Amino acid sequence: MKKIKNLLLFVSAASILASCSVAGPLMVTNHTIGSKRGEASRKIFLNITFGHTDLGAITAAKNGGLKKIATVDWKVKGGVFSKTYYTTVTGE
Repeated sequence: MKKIKNLLLFVSAASILASCSVAGPLMVTNHTIGSKRGEASRKIFLNITFGHTDLGAITAAKNGGLKKIATVDWKVKGGVFSKTYYTTVTGE
């Protein structure tokens, strides 16, 4: 009985720790947020990837013409047959 209690305690603690997440853009520097915004995205069908797409913050900043990055936001939008990955940065 003691082993079952310990196992349940361990599983509960692990699931609580695994469910932590950050909501919204993450401040990565002390720069002002500014009005510029850059994005890098990739759509994948049926979880099959071909080639390579850079979804990094630097690529998103180049796409938006940013010189200084203030925030980085990463999200995934999923559907039945496809997923789209986004990296969005803001700054000046």
